[in-house]
Amino acid sequence: MKHGPGARASGASATGIGIVRSSHPLPCLVLTAIAVALAWRAGGGGGDLLLFAGGFLAGELSIGWSNDYADADRDARAGRTDKPIVAGVVSRRAVAVAAAIALGLSVVLCFLVAPATGLINIVQMGAGWAYNLGLKATVASGLAYLVGFGLIPAIAASVVPGGPPAAAWMLGAAAMLGLGGHFTNVLPDLEGDRATGVGGLPQRVAAAPGGPVAVRAIALVLLLGATVLITVAGGAALPVMIAGLGAAALLGAAGALGRGRLPFHAAMGIAALDTVLLLLTA
Repeated sequence: MKHGPGARASGASATGIGIVRSSHPLPCLVLTAIAVALAWRAGGGGGDLLLFAGGFLAGELSIGWSNDYADADRDARAGRTDKPIVAGVVSRRAVAVAAAIALGLSVVLCFLVAPATGLINIVQMGAGWAYNLGLKATVASGLAYLVGFGLIPAIAASVVPGGPPAAAWMLGAAAMLGLGGHFTNVLPDLEGDRATGVGGLPQRVAAAPGGPVAVRAIALVLLLGATVLITVAGGAALPVMIAGLGAAALLGAAGALGRGRLPFHAAMGIAALDTVLLLLTA
């Protein structure tokens, strides 16, 4: 058995990778890119945009880490060895420390951008952390996604003090994307959630006769509905509208028919697509 510097370096590398994986890096990066793109669309730039990017990313990382921390016991009971804490790659305490540091950094950076940015960020962080610490097991689980995602256009617009607020249709489309993502995200874990007593909104829908199909249908309607709202309310040119709706339909079909993590990845794809459509209709 190795005990030298090479073994320590290897162990540190594995721990670092485990910390990154525990943050749920893909949605963190996708959502940060979306928020920064919307802030740039609103007129943000320079140092404020960089501060906002750092603050938003730190907040998303804190939500990801707090999720794995809060779910560690449940993941262990469900045999989720793909989770770094359950696999023993990283300690639960290390993930909790990372979550706390990231949350503090997010709050500070967002308030440095603007008071409104800091306040909206606190509401979003509150929604995400409340979901992780217990709301996910209640019928109100979708509320965290409605608030957390729905306020992304608002916090992006706040990066430009005195600028126009985000349009109501943008807030509505973001909220629909968030709730649709919530329904797709639970699809691979429905059996494990049932076994461990997670009773969020999608899980309750899934528990009814024909429930899993209903969960997929609701997710598809919400995600495609967001794209329709963006293209119509945003005044997209006809070619852009056709191309956008066609791409969203393909991604939606992949999500509706796919297994494993494909539905959630399809939802992230639709969110990224909708951001591009927003930029094209600006």
